[in-house]
Amino acid sequence: MGTSETAKGVRMRTPMRNREFRALWLAEAQSVAGDHLTTVALAILVFDRTGSALWSAIVYAMTFLPALAGGLGLAQIADRFPRRTVLVTCALGQAAAIGAMAIPGAPLALLCVLVVVARLIGAPVNAAQNALTREVFTDDDVFLRSQDLRSITNNIAMLVGFAGGGMLVATVGVSWALTIDAASFAVTALVVRLCVWPRPTPGDRTDPWFRATRWVFARRRLRVLLAFSWLVGLTMIPEGLVAPLAHEIGASDHAVGWLFAADPVGFILGTFLLSRFVSAEGRRALLGVLATAASATLVLFVFQPGLGAALALLAVAGAAGAYIVTVGATFITWVPNDLRGGAGGLYRTGLRVAQGLGIALGGVVAESLGSATHAIALAGVAGVVLTIPVAISWHRVRKDEIEGTGAVPDEAGPEGAGPEAPEGLRKVKPAPENG
Repeated sequence: MGTSETAKGVRMRTPMRNREFRALWLAEAQSVAGDHLTTVALAILVFDRTGSALWSAIVYAMTFLPALAGGLGLAQIADRFPRRTVLVTCALGQAAAIGAMAIPGAPLALLCVLVVVARLIGAPVNAAQNALTREVFTDDDVFLRSQDLRSITNNIAMLVGFAGGGMLVATVGVSWALTIDAASFAVTALVVRLCVWPRPTPGDRTDPWFRATRWVFARRRLRVLLAFSWLVGLTMIPEGLVAPLAHEIGASDHAVGWLFAADPVGFILGTFLLSRFVSAEGRRALLGVLATAASATLVLFVFQPGLGAALALLAVAGAAGAYIVTVGATFITWVPNDLRGGAGGLYRTGLRVAQGLGIALGGVVAESLGSATHAIALAGVAGVVLTIPVAISWHRVRKDEIEGTGAVPDEAGPEGAGPEAPEGLRKVKPAPENG
């Protein structure tokens, strides 16, 4: 696996020893919390002004659409400019857009435009963070642990952003809450500028747009990883049916929050356990098993479990769903550095679309069947059926890797020396040691 320290010696805290990663980790956590804080503040502001649930829903939807639209196109910016520059520039741009939202009395139309602008500016950020983190950590196990830490932190930051956002707005008001959020983005830009090592532009600005997309779909191993990520859409279906599920199993309204929290809590636990006890190669070997288990657990909802059993099932499904961290890390590792921004945008966009479509489909099925539990169970059955061929394809990919036939000429990175090459042929420039 090309590790610089044994898998047993790598822990989730290991990436935090690197100053560059600490800066990137802090920037991302702040960004996730800030995005959700902004969402809460805008929802309150728009509803207070209009009294319209429709307008509140429209503005909330607008926080997602730019990320989907910009994920494929704007993510490629992370390959065409120095990635540190991309992160700093985007953070300053988001600070300016959110700061403008904080101006008291800003017209509603202007707020809608600023929401779109802020999210579009942020579109290249995730792609740049993923690609830059892979540059910082050339060790497979350490990189994977860094992704574990990011995933856990992002889930916690999301909860803090939603919960803390409401309390912050109630305490200081919408304008001051948005001002604080804007200031935090400015601080992020400063931290990244001071703590992240400058690197040259990874790609060629003259390359055709969507080159990374074509490159990814031409390779079976990456198509299989994309398929694994799309399967998450089916395991997201319970999240869209939490309210009717609580009603159907006879739980109180207070249980809705518990049901919402069960999956992310399970995901955090599963990520921790995998990070603590399983090596990078071991986790790749388990992808098919965990993906199948995540869906198979949902099949048990056909027995219409009580609240306790439902919480346990959702937590187990969430824990098995932690396989997605390994999928994302492996995907980024197997893409050449000069294409990682565009490829990361493709991966993230596909994942989000699958999640959104899964939730919508679950609602349609539940309405047709008249039962949330049966819809969830059916999603589990569909997930198992669809996961099996993906798992078989993944087994063949890994067999080719082990036998040394995975890096055929058309799958090699630039000059045959990219991450697609066998370990002995990799030529990876080590990240600077900065503590």
